[in-house]
Amino acid sequence: RAGSLPPSTRILGFSRTPMTDDAWRTSLRETTLHHAGGEPFSETAWQKFAATLSYQQGDIASAADFGSLKQRLTAIEGDGSATRVYYLATAPQFYAPTVRALGAIGMATETDGPRRIVVEKPFGTDLSTARTLNDQLHAVFDESQIYRIDHYLGKESVQNIIALRFANTIFEPVWNRRYIDHVQITVAEEVPVGRRGSYYESAGVLRDMFQNHLLQLLMVTAMEAPVRFNANAVRNEKVKVLDAIRPLDLGEVAGAGLRGQYRGYLVEPGVAADSQTATFGALRLEVDNWRWQGVPFYLRSGKAMSCRTTQIVIAFRQPPLELFAGGKHSSHREANRLVIQIQPAEGIQLHFHTKVPGDGMRLRLTDLDFSYSREFHGRIPEAYEPLLLDVMTGDASLFARSDEVEKSWEIIDPFVRAWSSVDMPTIDAYEPGDWGPLSSTEWMEAQGRTWFDVCPILT
Repeated sequence: RAGSLPPSTRILGFSRTPMTDDAWRTSLRETTLHHAGGEPFSETAWQKFAATLSYQQGDIASAADFGSLKQRLTAIEGDGSATRVYYLATAPQFYAPTVRALGAIGMATETDGPRRIVVEKPFGTDLSTARTLNDQLHAVFDESQIYRIDHYLGKESVQNIIALRFANTIFEPVWNRRYIDHVQITVAEEVPVGRRGSYYESAGVLRDMFQNHLLQLLMVTAMEAPVRFNANAVRNEKVKVLDAIRPLDLGEVAGAGLRGQYRGYLVEPGVAADSQTATFGALRLEVDNWRWQGVPFYLRSGKAMSCRTTQIVIAFRQPPLELFAGGKHSSHREANRLVIQIQPAEGIQLHFHTKVPGDGMRLRLTDLDFSYSREFHGRIPEAYEPLLLDVMTGDASLFARSDEVEKSWEIIDPFVRAWSSVDMPTIDAYEPGDWGPLSSTEWMEAQGRTWFDVCPILT
């Protein structure tokens, strides 16, 4: 619809379900209509897109079916070279056999053009399985061919963090331990687990949100400026952030995080009656480098919370001298904050103090807003759209590299092991619609801080 796809693009679906090309197109049309929301549906645009779609029945366990797939792709491409993207929209247990099957018939070699493979999260369930998955991928594909996709990095506001910091001289000079007190990163979901109980029992909030989404947001917030804006330079700086995060042993984990479970989780389908799985988590991570030493990063995420939102809050330090206190003056205890809202609406808000008109020097916290939808007066691309185009053009800047995935697990694994231990105290409960258990508030207050209200500031 936006005209971004190259005219020569062809899309071939492959699965075990018997289906004709037309039947697959009809199925995709219905799915598109279902997810279109209130956006207008253009029949002309759909027909143009549908002409790119074809379908091939096959089983990933069948070498003969993969041989037929290869022949079909060759016929579609015709003479000359072409870029192929293999998107593994499968359960994780099928990644390895699919990759092996592609390699066995030479579908990973690049003699006739680039060959790229896209893998969705989860990238393993711990450090060991992540390493195994990377080894399986590397046995067939070079790292430069592998695109580990996390849709959070496709959001405009996430990419805008890099632009905000490194394209504007007003922010980078204060983006450090001298001016920033702490950083809060929140990914809150209003919905409960629902029908995903079986999955959530094996994942929990740490595997589901922290190892990928939250650490990705931390990395782009804390990274140094890359020497140039290309894939390896950007990813090198992100990995340096992970390298600098203070490692914790099992004995230190208890004080660096807490967990919770919403009331009603135990009766969700697929959930064990005595489950201790965390549906809420909060962590304190320290980045031990020159820029961030002593600045804690607080990460929290949960299900069945007060609202759906994702925000990064940069909490600045108080001024060194309190000038406006007492008499006709008003004390302003709230420090400046820069809020980057990732969802539901994307934008930025700066909180700063201004004088209230009238007698005395009374101050009030006011806001300066930037909204993507308001500023650009148009549809903001869904997160997957720019990422898929990046795969086609070979730009891996917004995709996780193997070392990044493994280092992420090195950070999260101690929390996973500790929270799974039988020695852990009974998990704290919270009511659906709350911001996690009361212990989360008390935990922050014990550190002299409070969680910010992060229900959407921009709509």
